[in-house]
Amino acid sequence: MRFWDASAVIPLCVSEPRSAIMRSLAEQDAEIAAWWGTTVECCSAFARLVREGVLMAAGEEQARRVMETLAKEWTEIEPAKSVREKAIRLLRVHPLRAADSLQLASALVWAGGDPSGHLFVCLDQKLRDAARKEGFRVLPES
Repeated sequence: MRFWDASAVIPLCVSEPRSAIMRSLAEQDAEIAAWWGTTVECCSAFARLVREGVLMAAGEEQARRVMETLAKEWTEIEPAKSVREKAIRLLRVHPLRAADSLQLASALVWAGGDPSGHLFVCLDQKLRDAARKEGFRVLPES
């Protein structure tokens, strides 16, 4: 099982340059752990793509269906005091936004507080850097 940030889930739902590599990672290990707010972040990205004219309404609906199918199967890390406390600490030590700190905090909770040996799938560079510094192995490698 790998923890997937929203930035890594989105290319599984809509076609973009990194979709093939993300699908390959998902095929290697289909068990996904994700933060409770990932679906909200994904829907926000889909709506932004519609506003920007990159995605049509039908494409947005298809992306939501794919995301909902994934979400039914993944292990979801729910909001908890432990997630909030870790997110606040992460904001003090890494240049992260609130949503990204919650993603990384939930990954730390999922990893039982010890990220060594756990995989974190992410495409956002600041979050990748923070996850690596916290001790996760970050995918994709490049």
